[in-house]
Amino acid sequence: MAATTTEEQAAIIDSAIKGISHIATLPEITIKIIELVEQPTSTAQDLHKVIANDPALCSRILKVVNSAFYGLPRQIGSINRAIVLLGLNAVKNIAIAASLTKLFRGGELCPNFSARDLWVHSIGTAACSKLICDTLKIGLPDEAFLAGLIHDIGMMVEVQALREQLVQVFDQLEFDGEGVPQQDMRELERQVIGADHCAFGAALCETWKFPKSFAFVTGHHHNPMELPGGSRALTSIVYIADRITGEAGYGFRSDLQSLELNPDILAELKMTDEHVASVRENLPGVFEEVEGMFR
Repeated sequence: MAATTTEEQAAIIDSAIKGISHIATLPEITIKIIELVEQPTSTAQDLHKVIANDPALCSRILKVVNSAFYGLPRQIGSINRAIVLLGLNAVKNIAIAASLTKLFRGGELCPNFSARDLWVHSIGTAACSKLICDTLKIGLPDEAFLAGLIHDIGMMVEVQALREQLVQVFDQLEFDGEGVPQQDMRELERQVIGADHCAFGAALCETWKFPKSFAFVTGHHHNPMELPGGSRALTSIVYIADRITGEAGYGFRSDLQSLELNPDILAELKMTDEHVASVRENLPGVFEEVEGMFR
């Protein structure tokens, strides 16, 4: 039954977030990294000291840094060198991405949904978001990658805290022969659960004390034009990446009835048809690189 007031919706979201402490709490080391990088006086050496305490995270970061995705001219053997080359913010985002991979582990919830499919779609959207930044020469590639990775994280809140209701949503969702949903999944979520995955995702970002831009992405990746004028760039990038990834057939797309790109959102980024064609053409190669990074 749909929540009829803002207060009821807020209560549903708050209860769900509190009910999944094992998701709503990032690993302690990741929280330390976020706090450290947000301090303007932090140095590469400060970040190195924190990361060095977690050998598994060290090896994961070095795997990412040395992947074709970053295309650095030679192999990087130390975290300190990685931080110097990529910057504190990029290494922070890689550390968060590495921490998040565990959240998407899990089997099939019901015939129309599995965490694995959502993960494939999420890394596809992450890859495509960075590709859009590189194509348009927008200086946000690492933020865009992480934003793409977490854009549907609200669904994992639903999987953990509201599993039965989410199954009801998918039971009611009908698909055509091409796998295209015939109803608006978010509307069904609001009717059955009382809030949609966008609202849960934005709340989780606030719980994690992520920058506001990430709450904007999780909350508005279906409708970036509803955001204030100066706050749309990152969310617009993810909106476009979400649809191009869905069109390419990478994993989950049950929340996308249409894959058409809103011309106003393309105009927001000054993204031409040629840019879109280039991103579509290059996505398979970049997707393969990203998938390999997180195996």
